Amino acid sequence: MLRSKFTSLCQRVSAMFIAPTQTQVQGMLLLLGVALIAGGLSHDVLAQAGNYDDIGEFDDQRVGQAIDRIFAYIEGSFGALIMIVAGLGAIMAAALGSYSAALGLLVVAVGAFILRSLVATFFNTESINA
Repeated sequence: MLRSKFTSLCQRVSAMFIAPTQTQVQGMLLLLGVALIAGGLSHDVLAQAGNYDDIGEFDDQRVGQAIDRIFAYIEGSFGALIMIVAGLGAIMAAALGSYSAALGLLVVAVGAFILRSLVATFFNTESINA
């Protein structure tokens, strides 16, 4: 009795590895996914057990400098050029009857004018001088 059940179980496992059905493949992939997630989260679970200093802090100083440089360009003569071109394009589009294009160009013109204030408002940045 026990031997026949063990033989039947071994035959099913062997058949599963040789020619698995779609349900068996999905079950094996589910188990693999659960194992990968459990292995990946074990570092966070054991965070209090030892001193894990392998994850450092992100230094965003260079990103802030790049953003400040881009804002300097947009608030300078390049931003004025964008505003003038977008404003003229909005006037021409409105004159030709394309009001949706005119509205889009108007948003670009106003956005170039108030970009730094919008970014400081929505992203709560400290490095950007408002």
